[in-house]
Amino acid sequence: MSEQEKNPMHFFKRLSEKSRALRQEAAEAGLGAFDSTSADKPKRPRRRRSEKPQSDESAAEAVGTEKPRASKKLRRKPQGERAESERSAASGKTAEKAEQKEKCAPRRNPRKKAPAGQLAELLKRAKLPKAHNIHLDPKAKVKIIPLGGLEQIGMNITAFECNDTIIVVDCGIAFPSEDMLGIDCVIPDISYLKENRSKVKGFVITHGHEDHIGALPYILKELNVPVYSTKLTIALIRHKLEEHRLLDSAKLFVVKHGDTVPFGDFNVEFIKTNHSISDSSALAIFSPAGVIFHTGDFKIDYTPVFGEAADLQRMAELGKRGVLAMLCDSTNAIRPGFTMSEKTVGRTFDLIFAEHQKNRIIVATFASNVDRVQQVINSAYKYGRKVVVEGRSMVNVIGIANELGYIKIPEGTLIEIDQLKNYPPEKTVLITTGSQGESMAALSRMASGMHRKVAISPNDVVIMSSHPIPGNEKAVDKVINELSIKGAEVIFQDTHVSGHACAEEIKLMYSLLRPKFALPVHGEYRHRKAQVEIAEAVGVPKENILFMSTGDVVTLTADSCKITGHVQAGGILVDGLGVGDVGNVVLRDRQNLAQNGIMIVTIGLQRGSNQLLAGPEIVSRGFVYVKDSEDLMAEARERAVTAVTDSLDAGVNDWSKLKNVVRDELSDFFWKKMKRTPVILPIILGVN
Repeated sequence: MSEQEKNPMHFFKRLSEKSRALRQEAAEAGLGAFDSTSADKPKRPRRRRSEKPQSDESAAEAVGTEKPRASKKLRRKPQGERAESERSAASGKTAEKAEQKEKCAPRRNPRKKAPAGQLAELLKRAKLPKAHNIHLDPKAKVKIIPLGGLEQIGMNITAFECNDTIIVVDCGIAFPSEDMLGIDCVIPDISYLKENRSKVKGFVITHGHEDHIGALPYILKELNVPVYSTKLTIALIRHKLEEHRLLDSAKLFVVKHGDTVPFGDFNVEFIKTNHSISDSSALAIFSPAGVIFHTGDFKIDYTPVFGEAADLQRMAELGKRGVLAMLCDSTNAIRPGFTMSEKTVGRTFDLIFAEHQKNRIIVATFASNVDRVQQVINSAYKYGRKVVVEGRSMVNVIGIANELGYIKIPEGTLIEIDQLKNYPPEKTVLITTGSQGESMAALSRMASGMHRKVAISPNDVVIMSSHPIPGNEKAVDKVINELSIKGAEVIFQDTHVSGHACAEEIKLMYSLLRPKFALPVHGEYRHRKAQVEIAEAVGVPKENILFMSTGDVVTLTADSCKITGHVQAGGILVDGLGVGDVGNVVLRDRQNLAQNGIMIVTIGLQRGSNQLLAGPEIVSRGFVYVKDSEDLMAEARERAVTAVTDSLDAGVNDWSKLKNVVRDELSDFFWKKMKRTPVILPIILGVN
């Protein structure tokens, strides 16, 4: 007989006492909660329970930074808001008990146990200050300022501002387009943030892809504020900052899904979601105007390779409570249906490995797609193959993921590239970068025959496990053609699933969160336009859907959402160590040089008298081959001599004017003769 059956009064008395204790803890925690306008009923004073000591996992340890200060003691919350906090506190207490139990019991899943390596030790979760109460204010104004991530796939960065607080979500790069000759990457223009640096409280990062973290090494030099994200994301950021020698000054904080970080007028809650990289987060931004939900990059994967599915329950709770606005990923909004689970790719790999047991297999994929690499390793282990990871970025990411326990590599499966010669080709697998046709990536060098340690043979099977990013199609086709010429079999059918939500998943997100206002982000114009139609289809009024552009200042209140201004925004070009020193003028010159070549005209003048002593001598680079165009070059030289002597006879002594005369004369000449205009560079030398 249970305790309830034996003594029901005693049972319910004990249950009531436990409930009161949980309510007291919830009132003191108050994470992500709002104060309601309704008044509390007076309660009898209760004895305050002593706080439990923090677990080892919650020990305060920021990566290379000082700890944030704890906030002041919190007020009691009204009745309506205490219910949610009770649930949070109860779940937190249950999780704490489970964690203590887990420490005592043996772990059955080795992936859940992070290795006791140096990196794992450095990335202990930071002790966060308690989130403060956010008072709802019908008159409060929140500014949303997208500084990148619109009109393109990449360079995601959005500022949220309220009173004296600015938080920045993501800080990524964009890869250069074909006309950006010599440019390495493009970073966002943060002039607005630098002008308001005293308000900027920190960066909040959704996940570890380059278009969300790549600009941090450049931006933190200008704006060194704390950076908050999950363990794998912080580890990748840490590695990037270490390469740029910025780690000592960086302020990096590890948080867990479910944690809430206070930033002045904002509380930011990290919520579990799924993407093509582990530890991805959606963000619930609690503001005085209401809850703003940022989906980050996401898809709904009910059977992820690693970790748990997205926390749809928490999203539904927020939706039931009321979401003011949602910024939603638009990348795959033009695609109908649902995005397939990542595990479907694993089944395809198994079939390919089974059908090609007498061939060497090379798999090209994104370096950050740890789950994809895991599935390749699983298939390789199943069929008794050794695995080589090639490509600098791939080696770095997989090394970090392995140390932190985000990937499981069976002992003896991974070998160095120098050990390939010790095994038959049919017993090896290469996992490499270069799925987007990057010229210097490992696969591109293999295809062109420039790789020093791997040569493509007719017996090789190459799996292209990705879809070309818009703009990379030609580069990918080139690599595939080069591989085919060398006799390799190239497979790209059913070997990739997207990490972004399709139309039906976006509809599900709107249905769960039920936002009052919709602000499509992350995508080109056509992608965001498609999401506008989706939002209308699920019931968001057309007038409540705002189509933003980069640099727009969106003012959000409890009752309105509209564009009220514009700030300086856009891209800054990075070329080697130079940041921002290459602009439109330089790019135009590079394009002209690439298309038409250059003519260098050298003239020797006597100092003082400006008498022509030598030249003009003409050198051609990238315009015509001089030996095959001697008559053309001789005529061009005669034109230049005539232009110089006529100008000198007319009393023109200014060398800059002489250069312009020569440039104009030769430009007209070459256009009439060749219908081409090279870059003409006159040089005047003074001779004593």
